[in-house]
Amino acid sequence: MIERDYWPIKEWRSTEPEDVGMDSTVLAGLEPLIRARYSNLNGILIVRHGYVVHERYYNRAGPDDAHNVASVTKSVLSALIGMAVGDGLIGSLDDKVLDYFPEYAVGSADRQKQAITIRNLLTMTAPYPFPDWHEPFDRMRRQPDWVKFALDMMGQGGQIGVFKYCTSGAHLLSAILTRVTGKSAREFANERLFGPTGMRLIPDNPEQGFSPDHLYGSKVKGWLHDPAGLSTGGFGLTLTTRDMARFGFLYLNGGQWDGHRVVPEAWVNQSWQPAVAAFEKLNYGYLWWLGEEDGVSVRLATGDGGNIICCVPQLDLVVAVASKLVRRAADRMELVRKFMIPAVRE
Repeated sequence: MIERDYWPIKEWRSTEPEDVGMDSTVLAGLEPLIRARYSNLNGILIVRHGYVVHERYYNRAGPDDAHNVASVTKSVLSALIGMAVGDGLIGSLDDKVLDYFPEYAVGSADRQKQAITIRNLLTMTAPYPFPDWHEPFDRMRRQPDWVKFALDMMGQGGQIGVFKYCTSGAHLLSAILTRVTGKSAREFANERLFGPTGMRLIPDNPEQGFSPDHLYGSKVKGWLHDPAGLSTGGFGLTLTTRDMARFGFLYLNGGQWDGHRVVPEAWVNQSWQPAVAAFEKLNYGYLWWLGEEDGVSVRLATGDGGNIICCVPQLDLVVAVASKLVRRAADRMELVRKFMIPAVRE
């Protein structure tokens, strides 16, 4: 564990890149590329050795503005599940998912659905009937019961153990978290994650609607919930760019914050170990993407539109990028690959 000379309990401290072993002339290349190719980028923050070395905002955004970080929500939910496991509220990741939904009626012949575990949801290795990357969000948002809709799809088609990216599976994890803690993911996170790390506490939004604009567009606020009041497990969390960096910094420090344990260290380590091969150069852990750039390992919480939290443990580096959701956003990892990692000089 790295010894820190300060913790950003209330505010981040800033310093010149050279003070923490980075080259400011390399980082200077970020600005022209962002303005040329990344028009939906709202905020970017780079932290090395716990100090902010680069922070910029665009499109009239600022440090106090919260952004819909889309599927970055999944990695935050993973931390909450890890806390529940650490508390003994979830007995094992090999617990069957249906054990947590005893009211759900399943046919005796549907053995694949009955065999799916919490681990399968965390590692995206449960089967679903839709084609890759074509999850029926529009159907789900119209359902009165999102959990039943997700359970109905779970286990249909494919086979257990094969990577299948599915957001509704993460929503089932949120439902399980509420069943074992008695609190929504938002409430649990405020108490156990956001508050202890100095992140913004997220208020309830009882007036939330379920139109596309409320769920994916300009009206997204706080942490979205389904019609039953369950926090969305796979999308819909809003964070400031600074708080995105705080979450990455927490994981970079093994889940501890200023000497206090927030997320079990074993959970952080397990989350960042490859559980399944997702793509040619990417593996998947517990709702985290795992890859390599320029010979160093990177750990990624990513969301549509180019929202990312990139942790580079070997370099003690965290990068947070907040963006407006658009189709076919330019790859944010290009910025890490071309400028941030090459800027490190020690």
